[in-house]
Amino acid sequence: MELRYLAAFVAVAEELHFGRAAKRLHMAQPPLSQQIRQLEKELGVQLFERSTRSVRLTSAGESFLAPVRKVLADLDAATRVAKAAGRGEFGRVSVGFAGASSHTSLPLLTRAVRTAHPGIELVMQGQNYADRALARVAEGSLDLGFVRLPVTRPGVETRVIAEEELICALASDHPLARQERVDVADLAGEPFVSFPADAGSSLRDATFRTCERAGHIPRVVQEAPDSYTILALVAMGVGVTLTLTSCTHIQQTGLVYRPLAGPPVVLRSALAWRADNPSAALRSVLDVAREVLPAPSPPAPHPRGGTE
Repeated sequence: MELRYLAAFVAVAEELHFGRAAKRLHMAQPPLSQQIRQLEKELGVQLFERSTRSVRLTSAGESFLAPVRKVLADLDAATRVAKAAGRGEFGRVSVGFAGASSHTSLPLLTRAVRTAHPGIELVMQGQNYADRALARVAEGSLDLGFVRLPVTRPGVETRVIAEEELICALASDHPLARQERVDVADLAGEPFVSFPADAGSSLRDATFRTCERAGHIPRVVQEAPDSYTILALVAMGVGVTLTLTSCTHIQQTGLVYRPLAGPPVVLRSALAWRADNPSAALRSVLDVAREVLPAPSPPAPHPRGGTE
């Protein structure tokens, strides 16, 4: 049974006149009459009583009308949904983020997407360390990831959304807390609290690189899975840590933050996605992100000079 037969039936049933129904369907009357006869043949029932003066629905036609209207309405709804998905107005986008460091950017993005495209569902997958989120984007199990540069994965595109500076977090009664700035070299021999070695944390990697340039390797005495736990342990006096300016919203009793002495160490945060990802919904999310998460302006010359 062809859908055009059903549309022809509804037109005739509503107009009760073959000429008006044909005009409504932008077709000639003989082909319309032929479609109705073919439909009646397939159903094995008469749908209309025809005379030279009138057209009326039979009882079979009256029973058939409501279900056919529903079929055509459902088809129209399905067509609109498919077209909306093709335009990127409907669909699901999986997003990997890394806890505390995305506490500002992530709500901005989710609220803006919800407002601009209510038909797009963002599937949030938290506690993905930056490197792990990048790996999942590269393999295709995540559509979009909050990551840190540099990104060298083939086929992955990125756009910078923020720059964060490495700082030191200490217990408020630590001797170094009395200093305005902390020299990384002075942290030699100090116990460190850090992310697990195999977690894929870009912050841990940056901590080790920074300390090694200062002439020592961090002595990690305690590992924790997220910045909230790490900073709570620092506040308890378990050790010190290097964290990011984006994490200073975490306020613990007995915890202080101090900038590092010397040239600032800057980590760049970015959104990452596969260039060959065919999702139109992802493209819509990226368009929204360009509006609400613009690339940071070039920094003014820093009095301590240089960035990393």
